[in-house]
Amino acid sequence: MKNESVNLADVAQVHCIGIGGIGLSALARYFLHEKKQVSGSDRAPSALTDALAAEGMRFFPEQVAGNITDDIDLVVYTEAMPQDHEELVAARAKRIPCINYFEALGLVANPYYLIAVAGAHGKTTTTAMVTDVLEAAGLDPTAAVGSLRAKTGSNFRAGKGKYFVVEACEYRRDFLHLRPEILVITNIEEEHMDYFYGLVDIQDAFGELARRVPESGHVVCNPADEKVAPALVGVSAKIIDYTKHIDPLLHLRVPGMHHLLNAGAALAVAEALGTDTVVAKQALANFAGTWRRSEYVGETPEGAVVYDDYGHHPTEIEATLRAFREKYRERRMVVAFQPHLHSRTEDFFDRFVAALALADEVVLAPIFEARKETEHAVSSEKLADAIVERTRKKAQAFPDYDKIAAYLTENTGWNDLIITMGAGAINTVAEMVTEKK
Repeated sequence: MKNESVNLADVAQVHCIGIGGIGLSALARYFLHEKKQVSGSDRAPSALTDALAAEGMRFFPEQVAGNITDDIDLVVYTEAMPQDHEELVAARAKRIPCINYFEALGLVANPYYLIAVAGAHGKTTTTAMVTDVLEAAGLDPTAAVGSLRAKTGSNFRAGKGKYFVVEACEYRRDFLHLRPEILVITNIEEEHMDYFYGLVDIQDAFGELARRVPESGHVVCNPADEKVAPALVGVSAKIIDYTKHIDPLLHLRVPGMHHLLNAGAALAVAEALGTDTVVAKQALANFAGTWRRSEYVGETPEGAVVYDDYGHHPTEIEATLRAFREKYRERRMVVAFQPHLHSRTEDFFDRFVAALALADEVVLAPIFEARKETEHAVSSEKLADAIVERTRKKAQAFPDYDKIAAYLTENTGWNDLIITMGAGAINTVAEMVTEKK
């Protein structure tokens, strides 16, 4: 069902399948704010589902057909959900409209003055930064962020202004459900190769979105980037080069040049909206980060400093580890990494080896399979072996989080830096070693 066939004004009750996902949970918060009845299901409860339940959502810890009742007006599901999922099958049998997260996000956000942040890397941090800048400027934005903002502990901001800031993902060209007035393209790179045919296909998707920005709108990007430039062909909107807004003197609380780039993009958005640059820079200087983006977790009882990061692509890993190497020059860096998807691990195997070798020691969790995949020969054990053989760095794979946490507890101390990385639940290791779980 196309999202255009759903009228949200007629929707009183929404059911969300995969509610534990960071995007869908933000949308659920929007529906709750709009005084709609919201229910949601996932395979297990989490801190996020607990928070949503406290906010008024009915949570089902099992994903079964019985969750679908006749009084539901709309079902929204995560992109990774298989079409034969029993809740979807039950909803369709009852002729309840079923749309995916991005279709629903388009329904919600397109009526606003939409600011969409897209790109292979940096989307979440940039989305949060733009939200902070607009908030500081008194523009009172609504926002759906792909993580929890540190300052609020939420991935959703309910505003009364005309602006809506969203994170826009290119996977399956889902961001084409959005109609932005301002589009930020942080960068373009090979990613989601289980869907795209190659870089040209990815550039074509970004180009289609950029050409949808009206002539009165803006595309914020680095037009000199050879991977971005092809996506700008035929764009009628004004192009703003965010690299001209990078301020090396801007002191950010989050480390790394990649965050200065993100801040530059946020400042370019501020220019497009005509907001005060001084106010915008102060908001960025105060930016406290987001959950799982170079997030400080604490210290182990033995004195090791512990951070957690969502990075799961070699480029993200390299940028993050270089930033931490600069910040903690004297500490031994131990990275606990969980590869995300067998297909991504296989596609970028050599690059993962090189990026992870920036650490002094690497421990690997089993590959996280976020969606159904065809069989692949790659494994965390093979990745660990390649790191050892090619770089002579210490690396080994473990069967589960408990064993990783036990190893780190026994083999790290006061002069060490532990970074847990990956898009799976590897962050629980950071919680275990700091005794927060």
